[in-house]
Amino acid sequence: MTEPLAESRGATRRFGDHVAVDRVNLSVRPGEVVGLLGANGAGKTTLLRMLLGLLPASSGEVRLFGAAPSRATRQRIGYVPQSLGLYDDLTARENLRFAAAVFHSAPGTLPESLAAETLPLARLPLGTQRRVAFVQALAHHPDLLILDEPTSGVDPLMRARLWEVIRDASDGGMGVLVTTHYMEEAEECDRLVVMAEGRVVAEGDLPQILGEEQVVVVETDDWAAALQRMEEGAMAPALVGRTLRIAGHTVPEVEHALVGMPCTVREAPATLEERFVQITSAASRSKRS
Repeated sequence: MTEPLAESRGATRRFGDHVAVDRVNLSVRPGEVVGLLGANGAGKTTLLRMLLGLLPASSGEVRLFGAAPSRATRQRIGYVPQSLGLYDDLTARENLRFAAAVFHSAPGTLPESLAAETLPLARLPLGTQRRVAFVQALAHHPDLLILDEPTSGVDPLMRARLWEVIRDASDGGMGVLVTTHYMEEAEECDRLVVMAEGRVVAEGDLPQILGEEQVVVVETDDWAAALQRMEEGAMAPALVGRTLRIAGHTVPEVEHALVGMPCTVREAPATLEERFVQITSAASRSKRS
């Protein structure tokens, strides 16, 4: 097995009494896309900043390319933060020229539609800005690409285009670590790491994360009344079209809540989003207890 490009071993980060990252083990190897999932406040961005060497670990160890994070190791990383890391008052081309001077490399190549753009970046659509950020991050041909919510706020077509870039990079041997809150994007990853309350609470490929988990599916013409019945029974159904999906309960429990109502109740495999909610909710309850 190839050596990790980035790795944390029992990495912990404290801010006073608050533990933002709690004994996390994580690795990214060449040619794989690792998806880091978690709700806001789960510790994802703090972990990324530790891997980049922007925040020291309070305990444990973080390594990039087999060494402690340093200016030299960061030269081999392409990074797109949530804020994009671009200068709003520069044009797209000027941003790329600046980055090229920092990395002592050739500027990235812009799409034809942007090559002659003279507006400052702040006046361009968010999707266009994110495209420029990707070009900048890849221009010096890094070995590792770290992306923090890289498609947030853009339309589905642009998200698909940016994920084509991510997959092309990994197919070329680059390791990719990406945070996302879009479950359909998470399904594009080779491996998933789920964080909650600063800890890793699940990891593996998609079938391993999903396991054999089932949810209860209710089909009825009177979904509004069924929804009310289940909420009164302390259930938390999700309305998908005109179908109700309930995680964490059995078919007999749901049938009991809906007794007397014309409906069909059955089991179905859980989606990644449903499984994510189950895993993170269980982790939160465990910490409180």
